[in-house]
This record gives sequence, structure tokens and C-alpha cells, in this order.
Amino acid sequence: MDIKAQSLFSEMQSLAKQANVGLEQAQPLVTNPSSQNFGDMLKNALDTVNDLGYASKDKQVAFEMGDKSLSLVDVMVAKEKAGIAFEATVQVRNKVLEAYKTIMNMPV
Repeated sequence: MDIKAQSLFSEMQSLAKQANVGLEQAQPLVTNPSSQNFGDMLKNALDTVNDLGYASKDKQVAFEMGDKSLSLVDVMVAKEKAGIAFEATVQVRNKVLEAYKTIMNMPV
């Protein structure tokens, strides 16, 4: 998978630490030092999820057509990877929509 989960996890941990410190004392947030912006990261993640889905479908069709280089285990693992990636994407979408609704309901 091309999402680089470890770097994403460490970045989330550092942001959580900054949030906890911010409760005790006001501290400006540090901007993301990476060269990619959020839109590019989101597009790459969605492309990866899409590619996993197509790869899963291709393996399924190849297995059904009698490809001897694929086992049922390979096909099922690819299918589960695609399913998990899709479910994670749906959960992220739900959280973004929830945050958007919360922000829109704030009094100005």
C-alpha cells in the first residue's frame, strides 16, 4: 500500500501531543513540513484504494478463468485488502462530513 501508514501515524501522534500541550499553554501549531499538500495526499490515497479494487477484481477474474499462478488465498487476500481500504476511506469521509457539519453549525 502506498499510504505510508507509519509516517501518517507518527504525524498524528505529534499533532495529538501539540493539542495536549496547547491545553496547558498556548503554542502555535507547526505547519506540515512535507512537500505535499492535503489535496495531493488525498488524491494519492484515493487512487491507491481504487487501484486495490481493480487489482482485486483482476485477480478474481484471472482465477475464475483458470490461471494456475493464482491461488484462492491470493484472491481472497487481495479482496480483503481492497475491502478494508474501502471501509477506511468511507470512515474518513464520514468523519470529514461530521466535522464539516459541526463547523457549519457554529455561530458566527
